[in-house]
Amino acid sequence: MVSPISTGAVGFAPLAPPTVWQGWDAFVHRAQASARDVTDGAWSQAEREDYHSELAVMRTPAMDSVFTAVRRLLLLNRRQQAGARRGLIISGPATTGKTTTMMALGRSFQLADARQHPGQENRRPVLFISVPPAATPKMLVSEFARFLGMPVTDRLNQTQITGAVCDLLCELGTQLVLIDDVHLLDTQRRAGAETSDQLKHLGERIPATFVYSAIDVETSSLLSGVRGAQIAGRFKIFRHRPLAYATEQDRSVWDDLVRAMETLLRLRAHRPGTLVKHAAYLHGRTAGRIGSLSHLIREAALIALTEGTERITKQLLSEVELDAAAEAQARPVRRKQ
Repeated sequence: MVSPISTGAVGFAPLAPPTVWQGWDAFVHRAQASARDVTDGAWSQAEREDYHSELAVMRTPAMDSVFTAVRRLLLLNRRQQAGARRGLIISGPATTGKTTTMMALGRSFQLADARQHPGQENRRPVLFISVPPAATPKMLVSEFARFLGMPVTDRLNQTQITGAVCDLLCELGTQLVLIDDVHLLDTQRRAGAETSDQLKHLGERIPATFVYSAIDVETSSLLSGVRGAQIAGRFKIFRHRPLAYATEQDRSVWDDLVRAMETLLRLRAHRPGTLVKHAAYLHGRTAGRIGSLSHLIREAALIALTEGTERITKQLLSEVELDAAAEAQARPVRRKQ
């Protein structure tokens, strides 16, 4: 079963990334572009393009599994000392929706926290950062500081920044720390190994549940050696795989996802059910990758809008070139005899 993730409404800062508080908070509270009737003459072409460029993020069974796993970890960690807290790593191939799942998780948690603590606007229940390329321990903790809006100068050393960040996160009530792209940490190199140690230190200083996402973490250096054994001993791994299409249940999940996305379309000449009819083709084109499916449908919708056809056909879908990962793994779809 898949359904659109509900959205609240308060402003949107399009240029602020979610790795700073202003951008993250805007993401949490922003309103989805309204789905108006296609015959509404007041709905301008630009507004319709914006609507189809965004479309709603669909909540999938994988998201539900991650949400459940993290809720249980939050309960498990609530009364635990530093060294005993457990975390989760969301691992899988590129464009399978790992970052989307992580951000949806953080959004859901923050909205729930706001309901539990009304009127406490200064709380920062969630922190979201991405590991920078070739990260050092100071670079990593500086990302924490940047999210919080803390000024970091060259005169501050790693220890000073770390202490200030940890103290402030404790004061702000941070309970969920989301770290994207941890596969960028190459622990076979000195800087990567030291940055991995810094992550462990932060996990012990900050009384929060840590969730990482990574491309195929099982094959990375992050879980190798003594450091890797420590991470593996504290973190569950959730494998965020592409959606399959082999069994009846697999096909039902995929078809539901395609159907849910199709119901969001607002194209004047589109025939309802067209995308569901071509669900097997869509799976073949995208190799079951949710990010690639979203790209394919949104770009096809925008082409239909800008060229004036106002409908998505299989021919149009075939003309959309996808990301290299999807194109490389796309499988030919058997023609019906």
